[in-house]
Amino acid sequence: MQRPGKGKTPRRPGPKKASNTERDPVGVYCRIRPLGSEDEECCVEMISSTTIQLHAPDGLKANRNGEYKETQYSFKKVFGINTTQLELFEDVAKPLVEDLIHCKNGLLFTYGVTGSGKTFTMTGSPGEGGLLPRSLDMIFNSIGPFQAKRFVFKPDDKNGMEIQSQVDALLERQKRDSQQAVPKTPSSRQKPDPEFADMISPDEACKSENVDEDGCYGVFVSYIEIYNNYIYDLLEDAPYDPIRPKWLGGSTPVRSNEYVPPQSKILREDQNHNMYVAGCTEVEVKSTEEAFEVFWKGQKKRRIANTQLNRESSRSHSVFTIKLAQAPLDADGDHILQDKNQVNVSQLCLVDLAGSERTNRTRAEGSRLREAGNINQSLMTLRTCIEVLRENQMCGTNKMVPYRDSKVTHLFKNYFDGEGKVRMIVCVNPNADDYEETVLVMRFAEMTQEVEVARPVDRPICGLAPGRRHRNQAFRDELSRRLEERGGPSNAVDDRVLMTQLIESLPDLPTCELVDPADDQTLPRMIEVLERRHQIRQMMTEQFNKTANTVKSMLQQFDSQLSAKDYFLHDQQSKLNEKDKVILSQKTEIERLEKKSKTLEYKIDILQKTTDMYEQDKRALQQELETREHRLQSELSERKRMEQRMQGAVTDTRLKWEKECERRVNAKQLEMQNKLWVKDEKLKQLKAIVTESSSGGSAPTERPEKPERPSRERDRNIQQKRSPSPSPLPKALPVHPKHRRSHSAGGEKWVDHKPPSNLELDTVMQPIIPNAIKVSTPSEKALSKCHKYVLRHQELASDGEIETKLIKGDVFKTRSGGQAVQFTDIETLKQVCPLAPSRKRRSGSAEGPAEVEDIENRAPAASTNSSHGYQKRRKP
Repeated sequence: MQRPGKGKTPRRPGPKKASNTERDPVGVYCRIRPLGSEDEECCVEMISSTTIQLHAPDGLKANRNGEYKETQYSFKKVFGINTTQLELFEDVAKPLVEDLIHCKNGLLFTYGVTGSGKTFTMTGSPGEGGLLPRSLDMIFNSIGPFQAKRFVFKPDDKNGMEIQSQVDALLERQKRDSQQAVPKTPSSRQKPDPEFADMISPDEACKSENVDEDGCYGVFVSYIEIYNNYIYDLLEDAPYDPIRPKWLGGSTPVRSNEYVPPQSKILREDQNHNMYVAGCTEVEVKSTEEAFEVFWKGQKKRRIANTQLNRESSRSHSVFTIKLAQAPLDADGDHILQDKNQVNVSQLCLVDLAGSERTNRTRAEGSRLREAGNINQSLMTLRTCIEVLRENQMCGTNKMVPYRDSKVTHLFKNYFDGEGKVRMIVCVNPNADDYEETVLVMRFAEMTQEVEVARPVDRPICGLAPGRRHRNQAFRDELSRRLEERGGPSNAVDDRVLMTQLIESLPDLPTCELVDPADDQTLPRMIEVLERRHQIRQMMTEQFNKTANTVKSMLQQFDSQLSAKDYFLHDQQSKLNEKDKVILSQKTEIERLEKKSKTLEYKIDILQKTTDMYEQDKRALQQELETREHRLQSELSERKRMEQRMQGAVTDTRLKWEKECERRVNAKQLEMQNKLWVKDEKLKQLKAIVTESSSGGSAPTERPEKPERPSRERDRNIQQKRSPSPSPLPKALPVHPKHRRSHSAGGEKWVDHKPPSNLELDTVMQPIIPNAIKVSTPSEKALSKCHKYVLRHQELASDGEIETKLIKGDVFKTRSGGQAVQFTDIETLKQVCPLAPSRKRRSGSAEGPAEVEDIENRAPAASTNSSHGYQKRRKP
């Protein structure tokens, strides 16, 4: 007996792919389902065979103030509402089935919102078979005559295939027939479901023409569902007792309205880096009807529910996998070649994804709400994986794709990272109520089209000569024809015919008539013939004995093999008893753990109640904290407004008091000026007396004119309009300690701004400012280093002389971080020509004092006029 060979899935063993691998984008198709009723508003319009356009519904326009735009989306092909299932199959699924027959993997899944027609597209209805039944029908129509006998291919539970010999396959078939002879239940031998009996009409049957006739094929199907991110095997025969209640893993009954976490199948990775479901049931099918029966068996177990948007809404993602095992025939074209390197296993996954939904529309509660959350989470993970794949391929990044975040993406990881064709059908419901969900689906489809998958490569062809099966069949037909012509043995010949042929093969007996007693020839001829026949009989007896001995030895060998198998069965039975003991001990341990689990559940209930109380207190405290924060914010804003009002009031008060202080200072200065004028008048009178006493009998001089007493009106006129030449003042001028020639002589740091247009005046008295930064144009950098600012401004006075003004100010920082100048004082420097006639002469009785005073008035001097209107005069 030859060792069974293990098949390999059609994927290269290394996870690293060559840089020159050809890649194809994911094929994305769009199918539009008809509206439920004529009065429903439509938001989808088919522009061309590859483009659709979405219109925002009227309600959405009103909510967004009419700011919307119509968007268009392109696909590989768009199928309208009048598209038949056959047209969809020929464009989308038929190429995948042909690739499956040629040892190439494929993935086809439907995507869309709930109620968009995904399950109808994949499964169909009586008379309108979907993609899944049509794919099965095409496979069996193509490979039907070339299928291997049942159990020749056998799954090895590691995502591979084993090839059994003809004897082992025969024993497996006999074992299966014996088990089916005594059915466990009366309903185990059911007829195919009538709903699937007429799904595909004979006129719509498809067949692949390019099938390798020198190979044997085996078809295996599996059906799983991913529900709440758990994997269930829909073809698994779980024992069920209708009398006893359901149990939670052991001896704990499930209480009503209690969520029990299900036991999930495990995802594993085989030696070729392909993901598969460990322990999943794989059923070998030999016809389309048998495959329909297996599919419908699992379909009845799939979870569906009635929601507000869909009467039969799928609550899980279903994955129907078709595996095709292929092995070439030997050189004689009679048996399968027992070479594991020549066995290929290709698979086609047909996925019906559950639709995304919004709970505020479906009004889901309880388990329906949990199902919707898990469905949306898995679809969001699928979007994330597609987005990261697209970014890695377009931008050259190497970000990790989060396949493991969901069982759906983890299961199909090898399709996106490996090789094979991937196609997606986007099902669209044109109802305006689904507009926002449809926009999200369109964006995902648009992004998926930019993802590229490695193109599957052709598998190496067996080195044997082609046409082996055809030559073997022709030889058998010719052999049977010749046997029929010769009248040789056939399968219908019985023992009597065989005996007749055996007798006819002996020598014929001669005539035995004796007419003469002295005949000595007849008897010797008879004796000779009989001796010859006796020799032939002895030869036949020896041959028979040899054959009997050979058969006896074979029977003895079979008996020894049977004894060995009985011993093996006995050994296995003993091991089984040991396993039963282990199971019994494990059941005892499970009962103990269940009791402990009950105690822990009680504690968990108490902790849950305590947690709920704490959550309520937390929400109350959070609400109180938010209220206080809101109150504090309002108080802070009120305080800021009060500070602004107070700052405004303080500013107004400060300006008011500054004006009042300035008024009082002016009044005080005027008072002091009056006092100085009185003293000056007394000194003048004293001088006149002294002059009169010294002159003696000289003629009396004319009394000088009494100077006018300064007044407020005169002070205002001096401030408003200054005379081009200084007016004569008394000999002794009052000294004001508050003012000096220039305020710039202090210890502060100044910015001396002298424009380049100013003229250089060769005067004796020049303003000298220590610690000053001289600039021709003021800058923020210079202002930031100083506290004072002075501008030298020159202008032409009314008498034709150049008048220089020193405009002074304080430098301060602004709130925005800049620098500003506030002007506080102005000093005027003026040069007067001594030859110019005085505008105002003082009249006196004597000529001498008049001349002295006139000289004083005309003497050149540098006068300083402050912003307050006071004058200072110095003699040269």
